[in-house]
Formats: sequence, C-alpha cells, structure tokens
Amino acid sequence: MAVRYLWRSGSKLAAAATLVGGGAAAAAIVTSEDPSTTFKICTAVPVRLLRDSFTAALIAFDYEYSLWGLPEGSFERSRAKHEVHLRCALRLQELCFQNGGIYIKLGQHIGQLEYLVPQEYVQTMRQSMLNRCPVSSYEQVCEVFMKELGRMPHEIFVEFDPVPLASASLAQVHAARMHDGKKVAVKVQHTHMTDTAMADSATVELIVNVLHRCFPSFDYRWLVDEIHESIPKELDFLCEAKNSEKCLDNFKRLSPHLTGYVYAPKVYWNLSTSKLLTMEFIDGAEITDVSAIRRLGIKPNEVAKLVSQAFAEMTFKHGFVHCDPHAANLLVRPVPSGKRNIFGKKKPQLVLLDHGLYKDLDFTTRTNYAALWKALVFSDANAIKENSVKLGAGEDLYALFAGILTMRPWNRVIDPAVDHLVLEGNDGDRSELQLQGSSVDTFLIIGKVSSEAVAQTKMLQKKSVLTRLSIWLEEILLEARLLTMQIALWLLQLRRALSG
Repeated sequence: MAVRYLWRSGSKLAAAATLVGGGAAAAAIVTSEDPSTTFKICTAVPVRLLRDSFTAALIAFDYEYSLWGLPEGSFERSRAKHEVHLRCALRLQELCFQNGGIYIKLGQHIGQLEYLVPQEYVQTMRQSMLNRCPVSSYEQVCEVFMKELGRMPHEIFVEFDPVPLASASLAQVHAARMHDGKKVAVKVQHTHMTDTAMADSATVELIVNVLHRCFPSFDYRWLVDEIHESIPKELDFLCEAKNSEKCLDNFKRLSPHLTGYVYAPKVYWNLSTSKLLTMEFIDGAEITDVSAIRRLGIKPNEVAKLVSQAFAEMTFKHGFVHCDPHAANLLVRPVPSGKRNIFGKKKPQLVLLDHGLYKDLDFTTRTNYAALWKALVFSDANAIKENSVKLGAGEDLYALFAGILTMRPWNRVIDPAVDHLVLEGNDGDRSELQLQGSSVDTFLIIGKVSSEAVAQTKMLQKKSVLTRLSIWLEEILLEARLLTMQIALWLLQLRRALSG
C-alpha cells in the first residue's frame, strides 16, 4: 500500500513538475543573466529528481517485500534485513555517484554516522565516497577564474598546475606560485556540480519526507536539516576563510599555551571569492601516516596528544569546533621555531585545513558537555546520567549516549579502573598509536580540559571566597587523580613493553 502511494506521489510530482516547471524554466532561461547555466539547471534537476524518485521507490519496495511476514526478532528477519540494507546501500551509493555534487557530500556524511544508521550503509559509503570524487577539467577551472576574478590563472600566477593536487565532493585544489615566489594552494569550486546544490537539497528533502509519510519508522528528516545547515556554508569559500581566521584567533586568545602548535594557512583575500580560495601552501604529513611523521623527526604519540588537546580546547573552551577533521584535513609538520622535546625530537605543529564546516556550541551546551566528559573519564555514573539528560539523551538513553561518545560498552564506561577507556589493540598503524598509550592520553587530556572548563564556569557563576576555595580544592583533587592515572598509564606501557 505504501509503495503504491509512493509511486502515485512520484507520478503526480513528475506530472506537476512537467506542466508547471516547463513554463517556469523557459521564463527563467529567457530572463536570466546567465542563460547557459540556467538552462543546465533547468534540464538537470528534473533528471535528478526522476533518479531520486525511482531509487527511493525501489528501496521502499525492497524493504517492504523482503521483510514481509518475517516476525520481529527472528533470525530470518535479521538475515533478510542485513541483505536488504546492503542492497539498498549500494543503490544509494550509485545514486550519489550519478548525481554527484552534494550527493557525494551526503554519502560521505552517512559514512560518518556510525551507530545512527545501519552499519551496511556506513561501510558502503566509507569504502567508496572518499575515493571517487569528481574532478573539474582545466577549462572548467578557467571558467571559474574568469567569472570570479576576470582573469585566467596564468595571468594571475607565475605558475599554475592544471592538474589538481586533490579533489573533494565540492571543490579541488591546485598548486600555484605568486609573483613574489610564494607557493599557494588554490581551492576551486566544482561549479558544474554545485549550480544545482540548492535544488538538490530541496529534492532530497522531498524524497525523505515522502518516505517518512509512507513509512513512519523511516525518519531521517534530521539528516536533511543537517544538509540545509551545512551546504550553504561549505559552498561559500569566504565563510571558510573567515572560519580559519576565527579558529586561529581563538587559540591565540583562549588557549595561548597552544600558540605556535596549532596553525591555519594564511588567506590571500584579494585572490579569494565565494567560489575560489587562495591560501598559503603547507607541506606536511597526514596525521594517519605514521612513517611520514617519523621521517619528519616527530614522535607519533606527541601528534596524537596534540590533536586531542586542540579539539578538546575547541570543544570545551572555544565553543567553535572544526567539524570535518579527517586525515586529509589535518597535517603535521615540525614547529617552525625549531623547538625540540627533552629527547631531542622535533615538536609537532598541527595544521588545520578545510574550514568550511564549523559548529557553534552555546555556553549551556558546552558546559553540560564538559561536565559529561569529566564524568565519563572519571567513571561517575550519576553525573553521566545527569548531564546526558541535560543534553537531551533522555532518562532511558544515557547509557547508549555514553557508549556512542566513548565507543565502549556501559560496563567499561563506569568501570573505575584507570584503563577503562583504553582501546583494544588491532592491526595497522592506528593500533600502533593506541598501544603507545595515546588512547589513555587522549582521555586524560579530555578529562583535564573539560574539568578546567567546568571550574571556569563555576567561577563565573559564583565569585565568593568560599566558592573560589571550593574550586581550588577541587582542582587539587583533579590534579591528584590525573597524576594517579598518568602513573598507572606509565605502568601499563611498561608492562606492555616487557611482555612484547
């Protein structure tokens, strides 16, 4: 019944779009300042809508037919559900590749939603979306330059490599050299993909709403809300440039102890627009490339701690958080000052790239979140529940919420043992970083920064002498607990080294 309704809705939508959209499209093309672009949009959107409707109907039919009559909780239903999840994830993947643009970004976003969408979708998107991003031709790049700056790349730069260094869902990056000899990175938007972004966003919303009406249990409208919020920001490179400067300024003002250790590339504002961004070129190793980090003379463990420190400071103190911290967006290089640690190893500097997507955390959310993480690190079950509820997890879901945040089962979360949040070892370089203790170091850092944020909040709320004394004693107890955990960590590392 629901599938028939979906097909009927799709047919009516297609008919209405043909009758109304045809005349509107013709009028838009005639009156547009850029008829060729408008023509592309008016011809591409209906095709994409048809693909969306067909894929959505096929997915809906597959779920209804494949699970029909299978009792809830049965082995047969679990197996059938796994198979239909996998088939439909592949269909969605193919739709993303066919439509491109924000659909690639949507697929990448789904790949990060572990615990929130079925695992089959997460794995399918992770395995493909980062490796098959579109690439604009050099002619298309030149079109962007002419539209945005009125000049060709070779008229602006002494050198401009027509082959991109990297390509993502919405843009690609080229290396270039200024007339003063400085090397820069030029980020150029895929305009042939992003011209239809707003229409694509509306189309996705329509399909999700129709599916939810047919199948009330299918409710991913929150994902549409995320797209509506993030896509306009990511399509405006001037917003990205402002974010990068604000991020760096926050570290200078609110986390001065990290000044010099966290960096964002300089923006060349005179060569930047909403669709073209020129930045300082940075050479460095990706944070997951352990071999490259070692070749730079840097200890991988120090990199792990620096990343944890930087993002803890952004989350609990700045309230302005970089929301796309995958390996390609986090580079490591030795600090330009040449500082070294006590063992003679070079100190790392974390370089943050791609500042298109940030999240502002209001004071109340930031404070409750800091209190929650303090409770998680110190296994305080009552405080975990209290602050999870304040953050909207509800009386019955706080344990699940804690599990999602720490990626640990509830019995590990509330285990008072010092290593209760340690990751289990596995193969690969990531495991090597974990086994060196960075997993425990990370939670020690989060515990310290979140606790400092909680103390600062209390100090702002009540400035009496008694309150200050209470906070001072609390900080002494905190430092003692952290020292105990650090000693336990050293003993754990020693035990592992001796057993190895």
